[in-house]
Amino acid sequence: MEPDNPLLDEYILRQSTKEKPEICFIPTASGDSDNYISRFYHAFKSHNCVPSHLSLFNPPARDLEGYLLSKDIIFVGGGNTKNLLALWKEWKLDQVMKQAWNQGIILSGISAGALCWFEEGVTDSFGDGVEPIKCLGFLKGSHCPHYEGEELRRPSYNRYIQTKTIQGGIAADDGVALHYINEELKHIVSSRPSASAYRVKEYQGKIVEEKLKTYYLGE
Repeated sequence: MEPDNPLLDEYILRQSTKEKPEICFIPTASGDSDNYISRFYHAFKSHNCVPSHLSLFNPPARDLEGYLLSKDIIFVGGGNTKNLLALWKEWKLDQVMKQAWNQGIILSGISAGALCWFEEGVTDSFGDGVEPIKCLGFLKGSHCPHYEGEELRRPSYNRYIQTKTIQGGIAADDGVALHYINEELKHIVSSRPSASAYRVKEYQGKIVEEKLKTYYLGE
């Protein structure tokens, strides 16, 4: 989302213990957009890493499990979360991702690539409007990306939590990264000085929103 702001890209790379980590981009949610893939390589070519990508429309290898489990970091792109989950299930990538997580490979992503790791959340994958969706469930609770970046996100997320359609969870403005270690939220960092994350829950029929401490990476 920020081609001239590498703060989050650099933060992700720093989480690896490798001097030159292998980072694999998975653009499934965008239909393996060639433009998106090119933007990924353009963003990471100047960093000390080995970038690659995995396309399900043009697989790099028959053994996708072996291909992904050899990487240090997996970075999942944004797009249609519903299609991402459906294709991953068909290719058994949901199972491979669980193996990667258990193996200690860093899992990361933006928008759909952030939402997919949680139990559930809200998405615009179905067309007009924002609707609930069930996800992989590696992380407990729900998630809402683009909390301040898209007009319908905040009211929709709040409404679904208030009516107990989905459980409470963590919302994030654009530019905010939620850093989990295992299943625990350890750090919240941002590439934008005014962006934040929020813990959102229902209490006695009302929405309770707690603004969480966010560290601006540009300081």
